[in-house]
Amino acid sequence: MKHGLDTSQDIRQQIWKELGRGCVDRHHAWRTPVLATVGFDGLPNVRTVVLRKVDTNQQTLCFYTDARSAKVSELTKQPKAVLAFWSARLNWQLRVKVAISVATEGPEMQVHWQRVQQSASAGDYMANEAPGTERSTGFSTSPTLSGDHHFALLNAQVLQMDWLELGQGGHRRARLSADTWQWLIP
Repeated sequence: MKHGLDTSQDIRQQIWKELGRGCVDRHHAWRTPVLATVGFDGLPNVRTVVLRKVDTNQQTLCFYTDARSAKVSELTKQPKAVLAFWSARLNWQLRVKVAISVATEGPEMQVHWQRVQQSASAGDYMANEAPGTERSTGFSTSPTLSGDHHFALLNAQVLQMDWLELGQGGHRRARLSADTWQWLIP
């Protein structure tokens, strides 16, 4: 058993601790999970996102995006998604079912935008064209910027987690939610 994590409570606490590290440590493997949504064609649509905030008490995760992105349209139509995290250091996979709300205004969004606005990333949310727009002129590293921003928060309420630990002495797997824990066959 890795890391001396023998009880479900120990593992639950370590999962949230690692998620918390993921939003502050640029080198943590859980900083950039894969987000899967349901595309308009009914097929899964996946992309990497950056974990920006973790609230253990509320069991929420927060991500930034351009409000015009396909994921925002997909989540508006179907606000449920799955996040997949992998850590080679821990030999842990974490799949997280979430309900996502999109915030394009309000005090929380403004607080995050004020931080981003002071960074080099601000331009990512101020381009005239929406992400994924086809270009007739070919590749360009500097998009035309507008005075307006298209910054949005994705607030993900954790519904359920599926934790898997790979180990030489055997694998362990469990499904957990806010108040339940169920050991599973790996």
